[in-house]
Amino acid sequence: MRTKIFLYALSIFSLVFVACSSDSNNGGNAETMGKLTLQLTDAPFPFDMVAEANVTLFKVDARLAESEDEDVEGDSEEDGYPFITLMEEEIPVNLLDLTNGVTEQLADLEVPAGTYDLIRVYVKGVNVVLTDGRTFDLKVPSGEQTGIKIFIDPALTVAGGLSSDLLLDFDVSRSFVAKGSTKSVDGITGFNFKPVIKVSNLSTAGTLSGVVSTLDGETPVALENAQITVLDLENNEVTSAASDVDGAYAIMGLEAGTYKVFASLNGYISTETVEVNIVAANKTTQDFVLEPEATETGN
Repeated sequence: MRTKIFLYALSIFSLVFVACSSDSNNGGNAETMGKLTLQLTDAPFPFDMVAEANVTLFKVDARLAESEDEDVEGDSEEDGYPFITLMEEEIPVNLLDLTNGVTEQLADLEVPAGTYDLIRVYVKGVNVVLTDGRTFDLKVPSGEQTGIKIFIDPALTVAGGLSSDLLLDFDVSRSFVAKGSTKSVDGITGFNFKPVIKVSNLSTAGTLSGVVSTLDGETPVALENAQITVLDLENNEVTSAASDVDGAYAIMGLEAGTYKVFASLNGYISTETVEVNIVAANKTTQDFVLEPEATETGN
């Protein structure tokens, strides 16, 4: 993902616990250490008036709720549980580069085997650049001092000698709240930063991808910026994505199960809602073909 990233993604804040070997800090062995990778992606930002949504990640740690080694120590504690540092370096990233399956690896390291239930992400240098060139520097509510807390639900178990993968999905559309009018770029007067990040265990989650197009005669033509909306079976919105210049889209980190999905784009008739089945650690393909809306002609 081009720019180093954390948050995401937030296609942003991959954390993977791979093989085990001794760790000088934790004194573990192949039975008490596992490998974790952490990737970042971004739930797409709907505004076509935003050129960049930038954050700098400078630390990520994880809370070890249960450990196979009673002597494990972290660099900090919360509620009596140690935090293990996963990453500690400045990683600037434009979250808008992390869409449609693009991710940025934040960490790939050995960690103590056990159960992890919370991630803390520390960020600074947050700003939004509009397509008219204006830049808004935003205040970080807590991420710079205490970290943005993201619960892992269900908790992630890292087994000794094995690997685990986590995905941080930085929801830019809900994290960067525009002020003023969004009907035109010059109507935007600023943004509030309210970080919304979801963490997914990639062993229990899958990916939905496909292509959105229309037909010119019998020839498919890719449609850019079509919105793909994912709903649960009770019609509550789960997430959304936007197609790229080739009409392609990808939504990572969907928990295994059945969802409803449809595609829409201004000037076209929205598709019927279809049900898709997401399988853990697999990719489900669902393409959409949009029909142009009828245009009125004068007499």
